[in-house]
Amino acid sequence: MIGKLNGMKEFEKQVVLVSGGLGDIGLAVANAFLKNGAFVAIADRYSMQEAHLKLPILADPTYNIRYHQVDVSSGEEVKRWISEVRNKLGPIAIGIVNAGKVTLKKLRELSDNEWRSEMNVNLDGAFYMSNGCAKLFVEDAIAGKIVFLGSWAAHAVHANLPAYSVSKAAIRMLCQSMALEYAAWGIRVNEIAPGYVNAGLSRLVWAQNPNMQDKAASVVPLGKIIEADEVAQQVLWICSEKSKHMTGASIVLDGGLSLIRP
Repeated sequence: MIGKLNGMKEFEKQVVLVSGGLGDIGLAVANAFLKNGAFVAIADRYSMQEAHLKLPILADPTYNIRYHQVDVSSGEEVKRWISEVRNKLGPIAIGIVNAGKVTLKKLRELSDNEWRSEMNVNLDGAFYMSNGCAKLFVEDAIAGKIVFLGSWAAHAVHANLPAYSVSKAAIRMLCQSMALEYAAWGIRVNEIAPGYVNAGLSRLVWAQNPNMQDKAASVVPLGKIIEADEVAQQVLWICSEKSKHMTGASIVLDGGLSLIRP
């Protein structure tokens, strides 16, 4: 549940952008920043009417949260969103690049359109948002932060997730390239790479069949599935002063899965 501000917090009045903001992880991240005093602007593919049904507090002006319908695969739409938020709420301090899509098919089954669509959203969309924010950080003289929501699939081969895995691997290099270029302005760029998260499609499947969730957890060396709120807390930490020397890093939050997969 999205929470209201309670006292002075670390991110007081900072403007935070979250793409894919109506998904489980996006909402958890938005909630975490709201509880820490931020102004949060979320974007997703849903209409405003659908967004209000998914998140009724959008109609409550006492919450510092705004919604925009944005197709992240369109550079113009992303630019328009970022500019509008900046004009209405002030300089942007943090960009959380979270929007993504996944196609569950093997390479020989994957169509050209499915490949292109996934790259458009996962990689191109990530570039449009992150670089758009970073250029405004420079213009506004703000030592901003960018966090990519990546995946352990960026370095572990998944037979049924080829396009997704390739896009996430590319995002990791985008993160490092941006971190190096923008470090001169004090801008930090990092990635959180979760493993099995109780969110999105996985959450729906596991809710219908808890045995499948138990089976997935049994594969994880630490024996647990990650919750969306745990990912959100890691995002907050990497944006905080506690990690002020960290940039170009990928935090793999997978319970040890990477230790047992090639």
